[in-house]
Amino acid sequence: MSFSLSDQRWMARAHQLAARGLYTTDPNPRVGCVIARGDELVGEGFHIRAGGPHAEIHALRMAGDKARGATAYVTLEPCSHTGKTPPCADALIRAGVGRVVAAMEDPNPLVAGRGLERLREAGVETAVGLQAEQTRALNPGFIKRMRDGLPWVRVKLAMSLDGRTAMASGESQWITGEAARLDVQRLRARASAVLTGVGTVLDDNPSMNLRVDAAWLGAADEPAQPAHAIVDSRLRTPVDARILQTCDKVMIFHAPGVKRPAYPPLVETIAIEAAGSGIDLKAVLRELARRQVNECHVEAGATLAGGLLQAGLVDEIIVYMAPHLMGDAGRGLFHLPGLEAMRDRVALHIDDIRAVGDDWRIRARRP
Repeated sequence: MSFSLSDQRWMARAHQLAARGLYTTDPNPRVGCVIARGDELVGEGFHIRAGGPHAEIHALRMAGDKARGATAYVTLEPCSHTGKTPPCADALIRAGVGRVVAAMEDPNPLVAGRGLERLREAGVETAVGLQAEQTRALNPGFIKRMRDGLPWVRVKLAMSLDGRTAMASGESQWITGEAARLDVQRLRARASAVLTGVGTVLDDNPSMNLRVDAAWLGAADEPAQPAHAIVDSRLRTPVDARILQTCDKVMIFHAPGVKRPAYPPLVETIAIEAAGSGIDLKAVLRELARRQVNECHVEAGATLAGGLLQAGLVDEIIVYMAPHLMGDAGRGLFHLPGLEAMRDRVALHIDDIRAVGDDWRIRARRP
């Protein structure tokens, strides 16, 4: 299917709008919509927060009567079911739009082509596939959760130039500079949950909360604190740990049969089947997805990071590399037992390298 330059222009604008909901739409996808008559923009909008109007509704309100006969460009197929809001496909039909261009079909099984089908049945011309890659880049977690029942797993690590994440004593504050630490706040802000291991809780007693506001992020609204999740097979997390105090939703995943300490009421302890000396990490992620976690941001030590990587559960690795050396006695990035020959290496593809203050940020993934 071919698309005009005008189509390309308006869909690019719709993606710009969708990105404005990067930190606030969770657990919904980030979606933008433009309504145009040829080269004239008549309406635009984006989804801001779950439970609020979808992108199409904002754009239709702005367009008013000019929506009749116009083309609507939407970064994700208009919904066809009633959830917290009525179906957007029906709103577009009532407004009399003549054509709808969607970047991609909605992977949500409740939609999955039905929105476009409803439009076609009402006599609205439809097209799909324009700039789909941009929609996938904006919504990796939502798409993966809908298709695979797992969240998008992003592991964040900080290391010295010689690949050390802490001194031999465990001291690790601070490896990177202030600019890199602020950059991490953007990763936390877009995540549904921050996942760590009990080792990190015991060694560092971190808060791992979001410490920036909408103005700093350039967000449309105040982002919610991501949930906190801890892999702790024996429930060794102290009852007064900082990570239990800094958000309204805390989950601790543990092995069956372990007695719950006197945690605050907001802390939920969740038994997960055992695997080896710990618990089944894939089952942990499936449980997070069941609780509508789209993007799981991991800040953990070498054991949990290595376990996720060896289990094939890591989608993206973000490494902040600082320009100093910490010595060969320092701690490494990943605990990866069993790698003895060059053929056993874990191959990665580097997507991006850029300076962040005095440090370097490397974004990599499994090929």
